[in-house]
Formats: sequence, C-alpha cells, structure tokens
Amino acid sequence: MKEEVKVMISEEEITEKVKEIAAQINKDYADKEVFLLCILKGSVYFTCELSKYLTMPVKMGFMKASSYGDGLTSSGVVRINQDEEINVKGKHVIVIEDIVDSGRTLAFLMHMLAKREPASLRLCSFLDKPSGRVSDVSPDYTGFTIPDKFVVGFGMDYAQRYRNLPYIGELIFKEGEE
Repeated sequence: MKEEVKVMISEEEITEKVKEIAAQINKDYADKEVFLLCILKGSVYFTCELSKYLTMPVKMGFMKASSYGDGLTSSGVVRINQDEEINVKGKHVIVIEDIVDSGRTLAFLMHMLAKREPASLRLCSFLDKPSGRVSDVSPDYTGFTIPDKFVVGFGMDYAQRYRNLPYIGELIFKEGEE
C-alpha cells in the first residue's frame, strides 16, 4: 500500500496561528512565569515554535505519553513513558499537545497533573479533532479544529515518519500501488 500526503494546513497558516495562540497566552499570563509541558514526541515542533513568540519568562519540561503506538487509531491504553516526576506545584502549567483526538491520553494526564497542585493548569493543542472524542477534555487554546482525518507533519507522524513536513497534511493510503 502506498501513502500520499495531501496538504491540509500550509506552513504560512501554521505560523500565523502559532502567533495568534502566543498572543492570547501572552495576554493571559502577562506578568507570570509559565511552565510549558511538551508532550513528546508530536508536540516538539509546536512547543518550540510557540515559545519563540511568548514574552513572559518560560520554563519547559517534557513528558512522553501516548495511546497510539504505530497505529492509526487510539489503542485506548494510555502509556506515560517518561514522567521525570515533573514538579508543577505552584506553577502556571500549560500542557502543549499536537492534537486532541480521543482525549484519553490528555484526560489521564490532566487529572494526574492536577493532583500535583499547580497554580493553574491549561491545555494548549495545535489541532483539535472533536469528532473522535471519547473523554471529557477540551483545549483552552486551540490552533485549528479539523475533521476526522489522519494527519501528519509539523511534528505529527505515522510510524515515526513525516514529522519533518513543514505543513500539516492528510495521510491517504492508496491500495494496489507499490
């Protein structure tokens, strides 16, 4: 089976949306230090790009959490592979995610982090796919709401490929072509 990537969101649209999200965060946290918690691996590009436009003091942490593996759909089993016992107590935490789909991973993660007593806890996701939602979680900051398509690029992958694309594209499988 051959794969094709069809551009859904251009590099220019990504840059403009990241600036808009940063402007809102700058407004909301103007006089506060924020702690960006980057969910690996997919949100690395978004976290780095977003942090360039933030005007307040920023600290970063990284956590690996997933319910996908190498598949196209959520497995339903949340795995926290890298926690580092991140200390968020008393901090203004913004969890940075590439996409909210089923919401399982983020619902689990947000609940876990809330127990650690942050001063505030918000979720920032570049993409939101509400049609796939099975958990009661929604981003406080969102870039784009997208239809139920499997997307790659700007850090998002399929079986560890396509992360490096500067745009977001729909992954299309073409049968019978080798």
